[in-house]
Amino acid sequence: MEREKLPHSQSALILGIVSIFTACCCYGIIGIIIGIIGYIQAKKAIDINENNPDKYDGINNAKTGKTTSIIGIVIGVILMIVYIYMIQSGQYQIMMEEYQEILEQNM
Repeated sequence: MEREKLPHSQSALILGIVSIFTACCCYGIIGIIIGIIGYIQAKKAIDINENNPDKYDGINNAKTGKTTSIIGIVIGVILMIVYIYMIQSGQYQIMMEEYQEILEQNM
């Protein structure tokens, strides 16, 4: 008997990887959202596999997707906290002014 591909496991893996990338590149918030969606998909896949463990193949994708989603959420939360702190303390404005000066010097 051939085993079926586990539903939601592939999408959980992809969303977990994308959440890490977007958490680093998009101020954290998009990574958090995608990470939560990936975590939910991974949880669905793991629950489906627990009900019929002999029927499905691909539990490793679901577990890896769950792990990468958690990592993406954590990175996103940390970066959001850092950006909020920088904005509140005025460091963000200083950093952006310095960045603008560097751009003007190189053009």
